[in-house]
Amino acid sequence: MSRYRLNRRSVLAGSAAAAAAVALPATPGQAQAAVRPSVAESVYRWRTVAMGGTGFISGVLFHPSVRGLAYARTDIGGAYRWDDVTARWIPLTDHLGWDDWNLLGVEAMAVDPAQPNRLYLALGTYTQPWAGNGAVLRSEDRGATWRRTDLTVKLGANEDGRGCGERLLVDPRNSDTLWLGTRHDGLLKSTDRGATWAPAAFPATPNATGQGITLLVAAGRTVYAGWGDSDGTAGRPNLYRTSDGRTWEPVPGQPTGRAATVPIRAAYDRLTRELYVTYANGPGPNGQSDGSVHKLSTTNGTWTEVTPVKPGGTTSGGGTDAFGYGGVAVDARRAGTLVVSTNNRWSEIDTVFRSTDGGRSWTSLKDHAVFDVSETPYLTWGDAKPKFGWWIQALGLDPYDSGHVVYGTGATLYGTRDLTRWAPQIRGLEETAILQLISPPDGEAHLISGNGDIGVMYHESLTASPSRGMASNPVFGTTTGLAQAAARPSYVVRTGWSGSGNGAWSNDGGQSWSPFASQPAAAKDAPGPIVTNADGSVLLWSLGSSNGTVNPAYRSTDNGATWSEAGSVPQGAVLVADPVDPARFYAYDTTTGTVHASADSGLTFTPSATGLPSGDAQFQLTAAPGRSGDLWLSAKEGGLHRSTDGGATFTRVGSCRSSHTLGFGKAAPGAAYPAIYMVGATEGFNAVHRSDDEAKSWVRINDDQHQWGWTGRVVAGDPRVYGRVYLGTNGRGVQYGDPV
Repeated sequence: MSRYRLNRRSVLAGSAAAAAAVALPATPGQAQAAVRPSVAESVYRWRTVAMGGTGFISGVLFHPSVRGLAYARTDIGGAYRWDDVTARWIPLTDHLGWDDWNLLGVEAMAVDPAQPNRLYLALGTYTQPWAGNGAVLRSEDRGATWRRTDLTVKLGANEDGRGCGERLLVDPRNSDTLWLGTRHDGLLKSTDRGATWAPAAFPATPNATGQGITLLVAAGRTVYAGWGDSDGTAGRPNLYRTSDGRTWEPVPGQPTGRAATVPIRAAYDRLTRELYVTYANGPGPNGQSDGSVHKLSTTNGTWTEVTPVKPGGTTSGGGTDAFGYGGVAVDARRAGTLVVSTNNRWSEIDTVFRSTDGGRSWTSLKDHAVFDVSETPYLTWGDAKPKFGWWIQALGLDPYDSGHVVYGTGATLYGTRDLTRWAPQIRGLEETAILQLISPPDGEAHLISGNGDIGVMYHESLTASPSRGMASNPVFGTTTGLAQAAARPSYVVRTGWSGSGNGAWSNDGGQSWSPFASQPAAAKDAPGPIVTNADGSVLLWSLGSSNGTVNPAYRSTDNGATWSEAGSVPQGAVLVADPVDPARFYAYDTTTGTVHASADSGLTFTPSATGLPSGDAQFQLTAAPGRSGDLWLSAKEGGLHRSTDGGATFTRVGSCRSSHTLGFGKAAPGAAYPAIYMVGATEGFNAVHRSDDEAKSWVRINDDQHQWGWTGRVVAGDPRVYGRVYLGTNGRGVQYGDPV
């Protein structure tokens, strides 16, 4: 589940740098409001297309003082509050805009046990130089409204160690004091409820591994901090504590060795006064091969190992059972009752262990688990039944219901009320990174999505997870291409990452699929985008780079049975099929700013327009539906350009400053031209816009509470419903809007 999320640097760094119109304030606690020009707006109702999670749930937190109140965080898709009345997750960070894309990753969260309405979030997705600094959001109404403090340090919610934590804590002695552990900058402290932050003295120094402080937890009036930059050897502590909020000391007698290298999570049993800590030999969620569980009696300082199963044994297949330990949660009502999770256990599959005697004995909840994934069928991953899960670092136990346990995976959040029957507890929480969108002109579905990590989905409903789950035969991880024949919409093709073929076709509009009978050799390592001509008789597949070489495009005239090199297509060019004339294709060479055209079904391409914006592989060329040779070029800060002569000439559209992605939908009543939807800027800032008059004028159709960070990848209008638009986000799934 990490292929796409951990390899988006070029896309996001380039987009954010180009779009940054308002600089973030450098002084903590003095946030500035962006001054935005007046833009015509249209009132829209925005909702999320239901898929069912589809991303890594990195943390879940039950409020200790309020029944039915819980929060969840994700690595790239923001934070959520559980609404127990509607049994849905409510998104809390959709207001974060384009310039704040790096804040959609939630590094940590904290609640105040004594003040139930207070919530704190530490935001920041990446710590690399190209990413912005982190921020802390603080709320007095459970996330309905926020105040923000920008930090001078970076946080890494989508980096290794993102399932550790929590790294943010309200001090048990004083609700005005908060602690924040960072990866590279030590410990921060706030004495005014998160409004301002300053470095706090801490005895350990960060090193190149970049984990720093992995967890903060209160045990009575003492605060414990996990340290991820140790190597597990004696004399190099990885767990510290403070009892006065000023001085920190290593915890005496703490475990050492490879199985206790990195403290992952901790939970305090106030009934027995014991602190439970899970460990692994790496921060996870991937790459762990050893781990352990230990408990500390805070009354006498005694440590006891309570590891349920020690990694390193022999698997059922004869291999080595390598894994670490992840989540831990204690039962607030039953002394000595707790749950812990394994993590990165691929051979024997991860599980949650439960103990009712302080860790002396354990029961694997996986052994008797009964799953119902009918609400989110993709969780079978093409198999007969779902597995228990993987990447289990988020783990919660309801303080008001001992049978209510939840755990996060790389794709969803599972919950149980009786420790046996499990089902996704995920309604409202969507974290997909969207790469491709099609809204068909007819048929059952109004939407087909191509996604990071979970392939293609056929959405026969926008309010329920697709009943067919992920497109199978083959099942893809990340989608790289999705195209529909304009004059034959029953024909759809897709490409993507898979171990069993990288392309497939459908003759029923995307409901069922068949793999290409063959594929170019380079497609296995570089399955780039694909297009089909208007009648579906010709395919052009533009492969990516492999082994340091940019691969050529390939052409098929027999539905993928055979392929031949399309030598005249510029390598790496953006390919577009004419929606009317089956003989016409267009190729935009983003390295030279040249459009090439083909009038012989893609056999040969010749240069046409030159001198267009260049230098960014993410520039987009789009063909207007129902019109031959009507092309639109979105060149980001290079603006929007249009050709009405098949790419021979282009004219810059003067009504907008920048254009990042563009799509078409049903024309407005009385209008002859399709409605145009664009993510870009008409004047000073990037937003979602609609034009009903061929881009002569625009209205903004999103608002300040519906921004979803970076949205520059894909947008599509509905050809059957005027005003409806589908917007791809980078971690909040597909958002769809209808005019009110």
